[in-house]
Amino acid sequence: MDIRPAATLALVRDTPEGIEVLLLQRTWSAVFLPGFYVFPGGAVDEQESHGRLHAAGVKDTEISHTMSLSEGGADYMLAAVRECFEEAGVLVAMDADRQLIGGDHPAHDDRKAVFKGELPLAELCQRHQLTIPLDRLAYLSHWITPPGPPRRFDTRFFVTEAPENQYVSHDGEETIDHVWIRPEQALQEQRAGTRLMTLPTLGTLRVLRDFDSVDSLMRYAWANPPEPYPSQPWPAIRRGKSVFLEPDSPAYAEAVKLDPEGEGSTKAEIVPGEAVEVAAGVIRLTAPNPGVMTGPGTNTYILGHERFTVLDPGPSHAGHIERILEVTGGKIDSVVVTHTHLDHSPGTQALKEQTGCRVYGRPAPDGPGQDHKFAPDQQPEHGDLIKTDAGTLKVLHTPGHASNHLCFLLEDQQLLFSGDHIMQGSTVVINPPDGDMKAYLESLYDLFAEKIRFIAPAHGFVMGQPQAIIDYLITHRLAREHKIARALAKLSPVNLKDLTSKAYGDVPAAIHGVAARSALAHLLKLEADGRALQEDGLWQATKST
Repeated sequence: MDIRPAATLALVRDTPEGIEVLLLQRTWSAVFLPGFYVFPGGAVDEQESHGRLHAAGVKDTEISHTMSLSEGGADYMLAAVRECFEEAGVLVAMDADRQLIGGDHPAHDDRKAVFKGELPLAELCQRHQLTIPLDRLAYLSHWITPPGPPRRFDTRFFVTEAPENQYVSHDGEETIDHVWIRPEQALQEQRAGTRLMTLPTLGTLRVLRDFDSVDSLMRYAWANPPEPYPSQPWPAIRRGKSVFLEPDSPAYAEAVKLDPEGEGSTKAEIVPGEAVEVAAGVIRLTAPNPGVMTGPGTNTYILGHERFTVLDPGPSHAGHIERILEVTGGKIDSVVVTHTHLDHSPGTQALKEQTGCRVYGRPAPDGPGQDHKFAPDQQPEHGDLIKTDAGTLKVLHTPGHASNHLCFLLEDQQLLFSGDHIMQGSTVVINPPDGDMKAYLESLYDLFAEKIRFIAPAHGFVMGQPQAIIDYLITHRLAREHKIARALAKLSPVNLKDLTSKAYGDVPAAIHGVAARSALAHLLKLEADGRALQEDGLWQATKST
């Protein structure tokens, strides 16, 4: 699938309460991100350059260097300005006297022609003797749409101060509403589920909220352009043959981490029983239990150099236990367990019997699918520290997938052992009553407070860009919650089956039984938030939904 170049522009302004940023709401009939709040933006057109005679302030060579491009960086900026004019009615342009134009400038009369593609931005500038001051824009971030959506974009994000005396007016077609809002407030509303936003929008808002004035923001952005986004194929080995991994490959981040020189020495496959050193003093050993719910198998992590800590011993599988003992030489001081589902903790008992190790974890909650034989020596609390031969593990209580779920952060290496809280390639199962959607989302938000560079999941390869991954999981869940809330408002009162059919109309009917469990988890969250209630097996929306 082709990935189109695109650009967005964050307009910011000073207020007595701090910086405000402009967000536009996309129409509900849009194929891509219906109803979401976004920055003005869109695809880069071939006509953007037109010799770039309408661009001023800085040359394309300098802009492209900042953006790690061979050429064409100015075209992204020009596209961002054009899209802002089309969608928001704000034109960042200077007249012949090098003054920013106001809302009464006649160029605004041609907005509709630009929107329809009848008048290129270059011709608009030529007609009105305008130039686009690219030196007033700063390069803020870079995002490539992950695989899956019907459209994918390679998007550059820019920021500039909103021109004075120009007034925002959404176009009424692609955008149906607009709001000036403080970044912190926008993030709070997204967290509350009342305003839908995408991952790159959220990431940009987190940058903006750290500044108390537009001047300080712009000075920072000009001095600190984002690091280049990983984009080149990376060499690796699969089934004994050399291959090149694309940036969206599951094994890509691990290959780059373990083979930074690109020698092609890492494997792009997970082989049960094969020991892989994924970090200093950290070995991954995957159990031979592949499946629909476990992917390539459950990862056991062995931490240490001379004495060892085993994280998630996995299922009670004799061969896997034997491999753990082989790799460690039986010198196991402790076992730490993320949670007590049957593919994670049952192996603990055999290791305890053979080595006398100390066991850390939380007892199994009631219900099927739990390892009720798991008997920890110590039940760690959130924030506790566990010493290992590879460094200190910080305990993070992360309920949601399971009420007793723990993540462990290897602080020195900023490596998060995420268990099933974060999985590679799929969202985790949230199955009430032990599964709790509200707790799950809150636990994800809490991870933003931790310093994390890489995620080592219980299933799959080491993952990079942890903040983007966490944002994706939150956004995905909140988008589904919004669908459920809208369906609930339309169908109330309604039973779970009919609501699932409506809210999960985009998934095959054959898996609506599984989807119903997820729908129930969302409904229970809405109930906890005061936005839904249940009576006699029927669900209905409250007035606040």
